[in-house]
Amino acid sequence: MTTVMTALPGYVAGTWDIDAAHSDVSFSVRHLMVSKVRGRFNGVSGRVVTGDDLLDSSVTAEIDVTSFDTGNPQRDEHVRSADFLHAAQYPTMTYRSTGVRRDGDNLVVDGELTLHGITRQVALTVELTGFGPDPYGGTRAGFSATTEINRKDFGIDTELPLDGGGVVIGDTVHISLDIEAVLQNS
Repeated sequence: MTTVMTALPGYVAGTWDIDAAHSDVSFSVRHLMVSKVRGRFNGVSGRVVTGDDLLDSSVTAEIDVTSFDTGNPQRDEHVRSADFLHAAQYPTMTYRSTGVRRDGDNLVVDGELTLHGITRQVALTVELTGFGPDPYGGTRAGFSATTEINRKDFGIDTELPLDGGGVVIGDTVHISLDIEAVLQNS
């Protein structure tokens, strides 16, 4: 057992299904060089396996790219188009962990993100937010994670230049995950 694991009250080793209704996959990206556009993907599924040793844990996840939502239907349709996500051809984004490690005080999940038909290594800085019972006799776990990706690394390289310099949409996408998962019964 690791010190990270023993310091977390209620830690449970097991297999957990992501509860999409209580999870959030959000992002933000620079817009017009002056602000940020924020949004989310409404469709997420996957599985987390917590090991007896926390560093032996793993995660797989699928995100429905067609569920892209910024609250602006016209913008959302444009981002789903071939100009950006090309959701008709690449309807699913996937993440598969390749390892878990400590980096100072942080817990990091290394893995492969496949987006727009391209797979790249992406590390998630993770916080285990808790383990506990739910009102239905089950057990829940919470995980938060953050990372940044460059959209161009995934072939999403549409440039929309501004007349005075700069671009409409930045290259760096900040990603934030808040995941609630339900322990599978053996």
